[in-house]
Order: sequence, then structure tokens, then C-alpha cells
Amino acid sequence: MNSIFDSKRLNIFIGAYGSGKSEISVNCAAGIKRRNPDAKVLLADLDIVNPFYRSADAASKLQDLDIRIISPSYANSNVDVPALPGEVYSIFDDESYVGVFDIGGEDMGANVLGSMHKRLLSIDHNLFMVINTLRPFTSDEDSIIHMAQELEAAAKLPVTGFINNTNLLEETEFEDILRGHEIITAVSKRTGVPLVATSVLEGRFDANQLAELNNPGEFLCIKRNISYNY
Repeated sequence: MNSIFDSKRLNIFIGAYGSGKSEISVNCAAGIKRRNPDAKVLLADLDIVNPFYRSADAASKLQDLDIRIISPSYANSNVDVPALPGEVYSIFDDESYVGVFDIGGEDMGANVLGSMHKRLLSIDHNLFMVINTLRPFTSDEDSIIHMAQELEAAAKLPVTGFINNTNLLEETEFEDILRGHEIITAVSKRTGVPLVATSVLEGRFDANQLAELNNPGEFLCIKRNISYNY
């Protein structure tokens, strides 16, 4: 079955701190590969701001799926000066690749996209904002809209879809997801940006519960791949 993540050659994930961008990015890349085993898939971990939650942490699992991992050489080091690895431009120079960009650090991290603006205009892409309404900077409609505007300004690109990733990891209750869905649906109506997917931890909720959401997008069943060490 086709997914929204198969619609463009590049999927980019942005969002506030703690939104779950990296986990969504990993699952997106793995899902693309599962649906199309012959695809050449790369995941670029461009979270140059926050060293604690990184898609590169799942590198061994992704490499087992024959997914190419690109990340800054100073990941989890004490190097302060951000610099993009040259490999990241493979997605632009080699049309046989499909890619996933994990962009971290809120608007500061989204500046990475601004620096690649001309390149990004040359490739079909989705720019998804991952939203966890249980995080302080995206807990209500106005704060989500404000965050989206800041990210768009830094990235120099419009957000093309919202992803409801409301969660408290394994402590997530269905009511948390339902409330997040209500908030993000309201934001979608105000902004015109569609809610394209809702993430749920694999095996956590049954079909009857999920049907209550009346989800306009698709469900992204998440497998935990990243360790969260505070």
C-alpha cells in the first residue's frame, strides 16, 4: 500500500524540541525500504543542534536494511561549529536516491534548510512538521502556529503537512493522542496545512480505538529505535 512518504523523492522532518522527529525519520526511511526493497534510500541526520536524540543512533538497524546513513562527523562530540557533510548533496546529484532529512533544533536547526534553499527547489519534497502536543512549545493551537511560522521562516520553505506525534513514550494513553488530534486538526483548519499522519506505538492501541480518531491521514506505526538518555 502506498504511503504519503512515497509521494516525493525527499521527505524532510522538522519540529520543536522533543517532538520525535528522529524516531519518525527512522521509521519513515525503514518504511520506504520495506515497501520498495529495490529503492536506494538514504537518511541524513542533520540535527546539528541537539546531540541527545539522534536518528544516527539507529544506524546499525538502518544499515541492516541497506539504508545509507549520513551524519556530521562530530555527532555526540564537543565540536560546536555546525558544518554539513558533503554526502548530504547525494540526494540532489544522484536521482536514483530517495531520501529522508532529520532536521533538529527548531528554527536554528531549520536554518540548515535555508542554506540549501536553491537545491531544495530543484527536487520534489515534502516538508513535514512533527508535533507532540504534550511538549511545552506546541501544547495549543497558537503555539503550534507560532512554531510553524518560525520554522518556515528559517527553512525558507512552507510546511506541507503536519504529523501528530503526541506521546509520552510507553506511558502514552489513547486520550493523549485523541487530544493531540483535536488540537492539530484545529490548527490544520486555521492554516490550511493538512494533517497527513498520526503516529502510534506499534501494538499499543487496537483498531476500534484508532477508528475514534476519524484520522484524515494515515497511521504511522512506530517501532522504537532510539535510546533516550537524559
